[in-house]
Amino acid sequence: MADDIAPVPVKTPAGSGSPGSGSPGGADAEYLQRRTLRRGSAGWLLLTGLGVAYVVSGDFSGWNVGLDKGGFGGLAIATVLMGVMYACLVFSLAELSTILPTAGGGYGFARRALGPWGGFLTGTAILIEYILAPAAIVIFIGDYVESLGLFGLTSSWPVYLGCFVVFIGVHLWGVGEALRFSLVVTAIAVAALLIFAVGALTEFDASSLDDIAVDTSAFGASSWLPFGVLGIWAAFPFGMWFFLGVEGVPLAAEEAKDPVRSMPKALAISMGVLALLALITFFAATGAQGSDAVRTAGNPLVVALEGDGGPTALSRFVNYAGLAGLVASFFSLIYAGSRQLFALSRAGYLPRFLSLTSKRKAPYLGLVIPGAIGFALAAATGNGARMLNIAVFGATISYALMALSHIVLRRREPGLERPYRTPGGVLTSSVAFVLALSALVATFLVDKDAAFIALGVYAVALAYFAFYSRHHLVASAPEEEFAALAEAEAELTRD
Repeated sequence: MADDIAPVPVKTPAGSGSPGSGSPGGADAEYLQRRTLRRGSAGWLLLTGLGVAYVVSGDFSGWNVGLDKGGFGGLAIATVLMGVMYACLVFSLAELSTILPTAGGGYGFARRALGPWGGFLTGTAILIEYILAPAAIVIFIGDYVESLGLFGLTSSWPVYLGCFVVFIGVHLWGVGEALRFSLVVTAIAVAALLIFAVGALTEFDASSLDDIAVDTSAFGASSWLPFGVLGIWAAFPFGMWFFLGVEGVPLAAEEAKDPVRSMPKALAISMGVLALLALITFFAATGAQGSDAVRTAGNPLVVALEGDGGPTALSRFVNYAGLAGLVASFFSLIYAGSRQLFALSRAGYLPRFLSLTSKRKAPYLGLVIPGAIGFALAAATGNGARMLNIAVFGATISYALMALSHIVLRRREPGLERPYRTPGGVLTSSVAFVLALSALVATFLVDKDAAFIALGVYAVALAYFAFYSRHHLVASAPEEEFAALAEAEAELTRD
């Protein structure tokens, strides 16, 4: 694999050893010592909880807007296709994460397969997702707090500030403590979804699933596809809401116990739990009051329970549980963003000071700076839907590149040690690749402005990489060493 640049080793202070030597007194050793995470902090259960936590808020709201784009049938088909995409992607990532179990996640895989440009493109796309998504979700938290009349607040910015300060503080305390907190809140949210389903299914009426008025001018329109065949495609981004974020589990690989065993297990169980929650939430909510009643609701599960009868004890419980689901996703996405930023910074793709860690092995600047950006965006715009659409755009780019990385590594390096192998091999990752590209195009059907904003951010990041950071990569970073080993092996083969 020929790269267009050579990674630059960390400069060596006088008398401290040669660059890239890896000696205990060398600059590389000192550099990495100040940038280490707490290993062995998370077993498969905490990792599974993390995978579900990333996503669970999407079950409480957001997905239902897909009904307004494709109707019940359109969103149902879109959800199945997006579920297939995520399943194929997760199985591909399970293999890749056992090959390179570091905090870089998808960026590290792409770095090996696609070179430094591919690694940066993937890492930047992931970073867009994990910085914008918490900013969007904290706005939804503020809306929930106001609607519930909590704390007597009439403005949401104190909620935004409080969420970022408190939850970043928990992350700074330690990764083990943070993931245990996330697991507890996630368990509450999942239990609430199951209780909601039991209550809503008592009112289930199959005839109300397709009660949205048919747009007779749309091609292929019917009661199941009221907005035609194109509505299926337009619903892709909302079908993603049942799974968006689960791909972030490998970002915890460097802090996991036995990542080679625990990572594939956690990814598979997380995906199974999320698929089950998607199925019961989708059918219970639309079947209780009808698709038309919940398609534009900010709190579709509450609307599904109340109908025209007003609040009930169960609807109030679900309303509060929705807040728990939002908190779980917000909290875990902060974690994911900090680890992606940490990995890119440690390898020199972003300013290196961002990867410094505290005495408790937390990347403090990687937590505080994205948090400050997220708070500023939330307070300045208040437009959670727009920011979430930008996050979805970044996510779909990263999915395509991560799936492509799996394909390239399987083709180029068939002899690479793989403790876990993706069922179906390149066919599985090829399905993920094609569906990810389809979802990427679908974002333009939903919110063109968000897509172009994301492209603008991408362009600025690429300019920074092209003119500066690609000339200042750190040779001793795990992802760079992994790529350098591949180059050395390729040269030996050629010789």
